[in-house]
Amino acid sequence: MVPLKLFPLPLRGLRCAIAGAAAVVLCAAGGSAFAGEAGRIVFVSGDVRSTKGEAAMGDAIQEGDELSTGKNGYVYLKTVDNGLLILRPGSRARIVSYYIDKANPANTRVKLELLSGVARAVSGDGVKQARQNFRFNTPVAAIGVRGTDFTVYTDQETSNVTVLSGAIVVSGFGGACAPGGSGPCEHAASRELAAGQVGQVLQVKRGEAVPRVLSSGALVPDQVAPPRPDEPTAKTGAPSAPPPPPMTIGEPILDPQKASAALQQQSFVVRQAEVATPPPSTNQPTLPAVPPIVEVPDAGPVVTPSDPVVVPPTDPVVVTPPPPVIPSKQIVWGRWAAVMNQPATIEPAKLVAEKAKRMAQNSYYSIFLTAGADWQVPQQGTMGFALRSSEAFLLDIPTQSMSSASVQNGVLQVDFGKGTFATSLDFVAGADTYKLRSEGYVGSNGQLSGKPEVIRPTNMTVNGTLGPDDNAAYIFSSKLNATKSANGITYWTK
Repeated sequence: MVPLKLFPLPLRGLRCAIAGAAAVVLCAAGGSAFAGEAGRIVFVSGDVRSTKGEAAMGDAIQEGDELSTGKNGYVYLKTVDNGLLILRPGSRARIVSYYIDKANPANTRVKLELLSGVARAVSGDGVKQARQNFRFNTPVAAIGVRGTDFTVYTDQETSNVTVLSGAIVVSGFGGACAPGGSGPCEHAASRELAAGQVGQVLQVKRGEAVPRVLSSGALVPDQVAPPRPDEPTAKTGAPSAPPPPPMTIGEPILDPQKASAALQQQSFVVRQAEVATPPPSTNQPTLPAVPPIVEVPDAGPVVTPSDPVVVPPTDPVVVTPPPPVIPSKQIVWGRWAAVMNQPATIEPAKLVAEKAKRMAQNSYYSIFLTAGADWQVPQQGTMGFALRSSEAFLLDIPTQSMSSASVQNGVLQVDFGKGTFATSLDFVAGADTYKLRSEGYVGSNGQLSGKPEVIRPTNMTVNGTLGPDDNAAYIFSSKLNATKSANGITYWTK
């Protein structure tokens, strides 16, 4: 009789003593009923649902559960081994299994499925110790990791994968690589992609076992569903600066070396034009025959025609126009969607077409920095800002109805030396006043990114930017209780 080999099932605090084949069936059936916790939701925004219904901060997600996001939904799931799974708008994923055995990593089993949309996966401690037992499936491909942070877009026909740190191995389904398998599919047809391969995407199409390595662009998952400004950054070095755009006619040239080269090129064109155009002839023209001079009494002297005067050509004078004055960047903020029957006040599409940069946005408000002269965020000192303008409303979550609110007693303090900020305000809705506050970080470009609400003393989400004119703006939201949330936008000056 062949001895029965036992493997731990992915159950928390439950182990089955198996005496025979019947017990095997019963224990396997119990696996789904007693599925273990895979992680907890640490951030949720917009329309997000789990297998149990509407998702909320702090919800436990079990093995076998599904998560889905609406067109404005974001959800961050912190796994039990300190990993991270992020779903962006219009996405759906399933936690097939998430069992971590710290004592014996060989028993670890982790399998995730992205059914549609865009997801980012950051490997946790348990996955890093048992990479051979990790699998991330899409409808058309299997992804394995090398201690990795990667982003995936998929529909039912195509999957595109980029790597932020570490490396991945990807294979289309076929042959020994089946959707029901576990661990990475590593064979002759699989392909690897590392974070060092900047600007490349692995693409798998349905029915193709061999992934294709393509140049990035519209294929990048971030282009399909951009990350929130507060999404954690990958643990990689600073990306290299993109190449400068090609010079076009009429475009101001700010770099002195480029300007000098451009003037030399223009001078060469002028000289070539001079060579192509023959100069006026210096030969004397043929004069008509001069009739004999007849002396006429008292007629005075007779003057014969003189040779024509030939003026040699001169070099054209090149006038260098003064450099154009580049305006400074400006903060543009307001509603991009109707709020309480009030129409939108800004047009994001138009601003993007004018090369403005989106610094923050949620379902109702947007903040942009217009194109303009570069500015440097101070590296030392502190600065306090005063609240100059704001807009706010109270949202009833079950009915999605809005009621007017206001912002009072606003405080915003920035410590440039530490690269941090702290802010607080009173959110007033009817007879109720809520004390809201947030702490966060100041990016090198002036972007404000608040800490998640779950990290006390922060109790509101903040995203915005500093401006070059000693000004600032940020969007805020806070879940006040199970049925109400605060939402608004603020503008500040020194």
